[in-house]
Formats: sequence, C-alpha cells, structure tokens
Amino acid sequence: MTVQVPYPTPQSLSETDLHPMPVYCKASDYPAGQVIERHAHRKGQLIYAVHGVMVVAVEGGQWIVPPTRGIWMPADTAHWIRCIGVVHMRSVYVRPDAAPQLPAHSQTVGISALLRELIQAAADIQTPYDADSRDGRLMRLLLDELHALPVLPLHLPQPADPRLQRICARLLEAPDDDSTLGQWAERLDVDSKTVQRLFARETGMTFGKWRLQARLQHGLEQLASGARVLDVALALGYDSPSAFATTFKRQFGQTPSEFFR
Repeated sequence: MTVQVPYPTPQSLSETDLHPMPVYCKASDYPAGQVIERHAHRKGQLIYAVHGVMVVAVEGGQWIVPPTRGIWMPADTAHWIRCIGVVHMRSVYVRPDAAPQLPAHSQTVGISALLRELIQAAADIQTPYDADSRDGRLMRLLLDELHALPVLPLHLPQPADPRLQRICARLLEAPDDDSTLGQWAERLDVDSKTVQRLFARETGMTFGKWRLQARLQHGLEQLASGARVLDVALALGYDSPSAFATTFKRQFGQTPSEFFR
C-alpha cells in the first residue's frame, strides 16, 4: 500500500512542484550509495536511470530498477531512493491535469529504445518551451509513449501480518533459505493453509512466488554491484549459474547479462 501525503504548503513547494510546464525532464547524477530521503511531488514522476541501478521504495514495498526499467510514481506518493553504484537519473515530471489517465498506482515499467532516446533528448530541452515548437512536439510524443508503458513484475510487497513479517525478514536476510511452507507453518504454530491464505491476501502472491521474487531482487542488486553470476547463483541457493539464469530469463525475458547490457 502506498502512502498519499498532503500537498506541500506554498512555503515548502520545490522547484519541481512550481515548474509551470505540463511535462518536463530533469537530469540528476548521484554518487554510489546516495540516498534520496522520503519525499513526494505534486506531479507524477517517471523515475529512470540511463546509467546505474536504484532501489526505489514506497510504504509496503520496493523495486530494483536497472536501466532497462523505470518506476512510474503518481503525484503525492511518498517514496525514497537508494543508488547502487553511480546513478545518472532522468526524471520525467507530468502535471496531473496533463495526463489524468496515467496510472494511479506506483509500478515498474519497461523502457523502450524510443522512450530512452526521447528522455535523453527531453533532458536537454530548455524550459519554458513553445507547445507548437519542435521541443513541444517532442514532449507530446514523450507523453504519448508514457501512456504505452508495459507494466513489469518487479515489485516486492511487504506484509503487515507479524507472522508473515517474520518469514519475509528471514528470506530477505537469507535468500538461500529453502524452508518449505509446511516447515514455516510448524514454526509459527499455524496451519499451512492459513499461511498461504495470508500471503495471498497481504501480498497478492503465493509463498513460493514471494520467495522467488525476493531472491531475484537480491540477485539483481548483487549483479548491479558487480558480483559474478556464479557467486550470485550460489548465494541464492541455486545449484549452478545456468539454473539461476534459466529462472531469471523465465521471469524477466532476458538472461542476467542481457538485462544489464
């Protein structure tokens, strides 16, 4: 569940909030390990990095975001960002009235080659721009492409139930833990069907799906930090790099090397 925060007061409005253009792009470069603290914007934001990998989080979940992916963050949604390595971020800000049909929930989206080039070009456009100029037409095309963004399964929702929190904390701490649902149910002194129902209700996933997603997110972060596929595969409990690569490709449609290319 994302947290909607109130509009900033006039005294606390940022440059982004006050910007008059309906769509514009801002370039920001950050060093490795930079943390952008919890904040929100009055505009919708496409969070994208042309270089580097980010962890983007909201209340109740987080995403790992490589350069082939982006995060759509609706207006007034509190979020924070951690940079894994050096990050060259390009944020596209959209005034809510300029595109009311864009998603109302934060989500992972695919970044096509065309959209990547549009974002790069938009970052160089000086504002204000004339709507009937070449710059204005480029921004309209960028907005059209935002409406066509494919949604991708990279979100890792966090449960509120204390019993599930115990399971999830363990899986995040030790992603190679292969305890079965039945073993967890025995430790928690509940029926295994109860645990499965709780996972479905609180995360929208089965226990197995959540564990797989957690492993892949951990693997993404390690790969983005420069770890070898072999080391990542073994750390996640896979018997071989090929077994990990097969699971990775089944989930993301690409091998680990293709994903970060």
